Amino acid sequence: MKFSYLLMIGASVFALAACEKQTTGEKITDKVGDAMDNRPHEKAKDAAEDIGDAAKDAGSAIKEEAGELKDKAKDATN
Repeated sequence: MKFSYLLMIGASVFALAACEKQTTGEKITDKVGDAMDNRPHEKAKDAAEDIGDAAKDAGSAIKEEAGELKDKAKDATN
């Protein structure tokens, strides 16, 4: 995948996460429904959670790779 696609996915995940704030009661209801696989639009919510996890993993990988490249560049200039 291209880096730009990962950035677009990450931006979409953050934009969707900021759309609506849940109350404590809604969070509890959602957690119980999630545990029982009984939430409305379960497949869509699971897919969104998977995308969020993938975006976090991609961000971590990018940070790790950037750190390694920085170290390689530093060693090459010495």
